[in-house]
Amino acid sequence: MNIMLLFDSSADYDWSLFVLKLSYRMKTIGVKIMAKITLSDIKRTYQEIQSSVINTPFNFSDQLSQLCGCDVYLKYENLQHTASFKARGALADMQRLSAVQKTRGIIAMSAGNHAQAVAYHARRLNIPTTIVMPEFTPNVKIEATRAYGANIILHGQLLDDSAIFAKNMAKEKGLYVIHPYDNLNIIMGQGSIALELLAVQPDIDAIIVPIGGGGLIAGIAIAAKSIKPSIKVYGAQTTTFPTMYAALRDEKITCGAMTIAEGIAIKKPGELTTPFVEQYVDDIFLVEETAIEKAILSLLKFEKTSVEGAGAASAAALIKNKAHFSQKKVALILSGGNIDLFNLSTIIQRSLVRSYRLVRLNIRCHDFPGSLAQITQVIAQSKANIIEISHQRAFSNIPLQDVEINLTLQIRGKAHLEEIIQYLHAVDLNDVEIIDKLEAF
Repeated sequence: MNIMLLFDSSADYDWSLFVLKLSYRMKTIGVKIMAKITLSDIKRTYQEIQSSVINTPFNFSDQLSQLCGCDVYLKYENLQHTASFKARGALADMQRLSAVQKTRGIIAMSAGNHAQAVAYHARRLNIPTTIVMPEFTPNVKIEATRAYGANIILHGQLLDDSAIFAKNMAKEKGLYVIHPYDNLNIIMGQGSIALELLAVQPDIDAIIVPIGGGGLIAGIAIAAKSIKPSIKVYGAQTTTFPTMYAALRDEKITCGAMTIAEGIAIKKPGELTTPFVEQYVDDIFLVEETAIEKAILSLLKFEKTSVEGAGAASAAALIKNKAHFSQKKVALILSGGNIDLFNLSTIIQRSLVRSYRLVRLNIRCHDFPGSLAQITQVIAQSKANIIEISHQRAFSNIPLQDVEINLTLQIRGKAHLEEIIQYLHAVDLNDVEIIDKLEAF
């Protein structure tokens, strides 16, 4: 049996907690409880937050459209306040707090984007804030959150561990929990994205949305389907954390340890959000880590925009499943841009290796005065740039009169590499090996 609950979204009452408690109790007797969110609820919420959030750009991508064989439009939520869509839902919930709740303070659990959004608006609204973050949250997100004045506590490996700690602390200190997705106000706030993009492009055929706990896709799907019933809404999750994908198929949820898309690394889908996803979302695509890495690079290369792993999941899903969207008009939600600079640097370096812009060569030759000079002269003649060079004598099973020389070179591509090897062979340096080569995407 399914029961739909109607509520007054303008009332000063924690309906999310009420629905969650009732849902847990009724589940034991086989009754499924689902809240009812209408288009009017989302529009009313948008009116409340509109002046304090950015109506982010929604632009056509020529190069992604050519790559995928469809018309691709990008919703740049990575350009939102605090560089993610989370600023919408966080504000929607906080503005509806009572005066007593605002005075006592709030607490949130987050891998980074929700944390920054809560801290940002809490500072604006003068609300005391504590944020519990997983221990392995990228440092850029931790420092950005702390800069907004929030009290930061690092606890647990994943968001689920942080959530348990935050809920216990909320009970002890009487704090209001701003949940990142299991919150009706949050869902309605995120749904404002669909209002904006369909106002610009009402003929969009499909929207692809990253999924963690499900708050973003629930809000977007409710609004989009209410405005245009024929529109398709798809989710994108990683193969490492396929929680909503598995839940909708009644499959066992098995998660990995880490993912490049830490913002959607959720072990358990939302209690409030899952029924909305079941009702409004057409399908969920799973994408591998390398697909997300490729999407980050594609967005950086084609659109000159920096997107984090979770934010690039929608683009990864489209690139992988482009045949499914042939000749369609597709909207991608770039949900966040808070990528750790070290991770971004590594991704760029790896792309240079994959495209033969950076290579490592191992050259074995006789160890005599002038042998290294001969090699560097050949490299110079080939117009390559030496980034790093090292000798290896002790840690190698080679004759004592020989030496191994490792070179890291900056070159122009695969054809240039072949020229360099020909130059080396021309001076009898024939024992040349390409090391640490990465397969192309």
